[in-house]
Formats: sequence, C-alpha cells, structure tokens
Amino acid sequence: MSGPLAGIRIVELAGIGPGPFCAMVLADHGADVIRVDRPGPGALPMPRITGRGRRSIAVDLKQPEGVEIVLDLVAGADGLIEGYRPGVAERLGVGPGVCLERNPRLVYGRMTGWGQEGPLASTAGHDIDYIALTGALGAIGGDRPVPPLNLVGDYGGGGMLLAFGMVAALLEVTRTGRGQVVDAAMVDGAALLMTPIYELFGLGMWQDVRGVNLLDGGAPFYDTYECADGRYVAVGALEPQFYAELLEGLGLADDELPPQYDPTGWPTLRERFTEVFRTRTRDEWEAVFAGTDACVAPVLGLAEAPDHPHLRARETFLEVGGVRQPGPAPRFSERSRPSPGSEPGADTVALLTELGRSEDEIEDLRARGIVS
Repeated sequence: MSGPLAGIRIVELAGIGPGPFCAMVLADHGADVIRVDRPGPGALPMPRITGRGRRSIAVDLKQPEGVEIVLDLVAGADGLIEGYRPGVAERLGVGPGVCLERNPRLVYGRMTGWGQEGPLASTAGHDIDYIALTGALGAIGGDRPVPPLNLVGDYGGGGMLLAFGMVAALLEVTRTGRGQVVDAAMVDGAALLMTPIYELFGLGMWQDVRGVNLLDGGAPFYDTYECADGRYVAVGALEPQFYAELLEGLGLADDELPPQYDPTGWPTLRERFTEVFRTRTRDEWEAVFAGTDACVAPVLGLAEAPDHPHLRARETFLEVGGVRQPGPAPRFSERSRPSPGSEPGADTVALLTELGRSEDEIEDLRARGIVS
C-alpha cells in the first residue's frame, strides 16, 4: 500500500479499542502493520473496520518460542503498539527494555487509560472514568453529565494521540537514531483536548456549570432543535453575519429580539427558535438553509450519514471488503484506499517464512500450538 508511511513497519500486539484504532490510522497511511494475535479459540476477532489494512500472525506469547518470534518481528520493525495494563508486557517478555535491546531504533507505543505510573495506573477503568477526572465529562450534558460516546478518551485522547506520538518519535529516530517509549494515557489525552475550554475558563469566559456557556448548548444559536417530524437540526450561527442569515431563514429578521450575545435574553431566543423550528420537518429546514451561511445542518443518523450528498461527493465513506465505513483521514494529494484486514493468523506462514523459518520449523511450531 502506498502512502506517506510506506516503508514503516509496525508490530501490533492485538487488543481492543484505541490500540487497534491507532494501528488502523497508521495502516491507512501506508504503514505495514503486523497484528500479533493469540492462537486458537482465545483469539480476539479481527474488527471488520478498525482491523483493516494489516496482516496477522497468531503466536502464543506464553511460550518462550512465541516470545522469540515476536522479538524477531521487533528486530525488523520501526514501531510496536501494545495496550496491556502496566507491567503485563514486561511479564510476557516483550516489554520496552527487551524490545529496545533487540532493536535500539524501535518506537515502543503504550496505550493505557491511566498511564504507566501514578496512583491509579494499576486499576481498571474505561473511557467514561478517564474523561471524568479531566473535567471533560463534567462539562458535557444538561442536568447530569452525558458521555460523548467514547470518542474523547478512547479515540481522540487515546488512539489518535498515540498515532501522533508514534509518528513524532519515528521522525526523531531519523535524526538521533534512537528509539523510545511513547506513553499514551487516555487521561492525559482527554485533558489535552480540553485545553481550549480551560483557557476560556481561566479567562473568565467559561462557567464551570453545564449548559450555560457558548459551546455547550447554553447559547440558543449553538444548539440542536426538534423539527415537526421529531428529527433535529444543528445550529452553529456563532458569528453575527451567520446569525443574521439564521434569523432570515427562520423568518425572524424583522422581529424585536434580544441581542445575540446577551445571556439574559437567551431564554427568549431559545423559546422563539424552538417554536419556529417545530413548524417544518428537518429536511424542509435543510432546504430552507441550503446555500446559506446560517450554519444549519441536519442531524443525521448512522444509516443516513454515508448517503449525504457532500459526504458522497468527497467519498468520506468507502466500501472496503463489502463493508461501508469511514475512509482514511486526513487526505494527502496521493490518496490511497485501505484494504480489508486479515483474519487472525491468516498470514502466519508467510510472516514466519519472511523471518527465515523453514517449512519443517513452521510445521513444528504449529504442531506444538506456538503458532496457528
């Protein structure tokens, strides 16, 4: 596969969530990612979408010969991704010390929720817990905090930032010749994503209360509204010129309304907007605001989004292996298309052959359950 990361090889120790997402992003842009799965019935299923674009070798890391196979892969790799709890990779014999000794240029990426050290490092958690501690969860919602799916911790603050960390460290290898460990903790990443909100809070421009601020649904011109058919539109008319077009489309341009940025008048504006938006269906409102700068968009469901004309025109969603899915992002001038991922262990023989194992050696490893 072509792409800006062509020629980079990454070893991915199979896991779930943000680790595979990071590996997918790297593979989407040309990296040769080899996923190390468990052999036999204990193998994690290859995700249909986030597992795309990589080969798979099934190896038992609980056996010394299996560990040696992974270290042989590491010797010829540029990076490794693991998402175990702190200390697990070390106990398996594939921790950063051993791997960097085998390959001093290796970038060793670690994906955890709490990080490699700290009072909570060894405890369990999920996205909702990590974003709770950073202020992100507390800032989202109305009467109670509402989890923003698992986008902020797992994928934005986790997998995406690990991918950035891996690429940054790989660039440094070209300058220094030395690899290093990338400690990507979701709690750190979620906090980083909150930087602009903390900046506004420090300037006194953001209240530590949900639903009263400019971007959290407090402002009536940055919110969602129910339409006549029970579906919704999203309104993001922050700037005065866009707000003017919003009022024009709603037929409120000549009404006496409170000033846009006066919070004391926001309840009145919201009541009026709510009333008007309920007079037409979502698609009718989309037609009203089509071609304007009112910043009004239909709120689409998962089944609808891929068929929106703009997303179709940009091929934002692609069909890969018979499954429609979001395509690679960001885009480069030479765009590549992802391929489906291999089933667990499908490339075991080919990869062992690349490592120099003979047919007899491979058959022996398979017979003893070290690979499958």
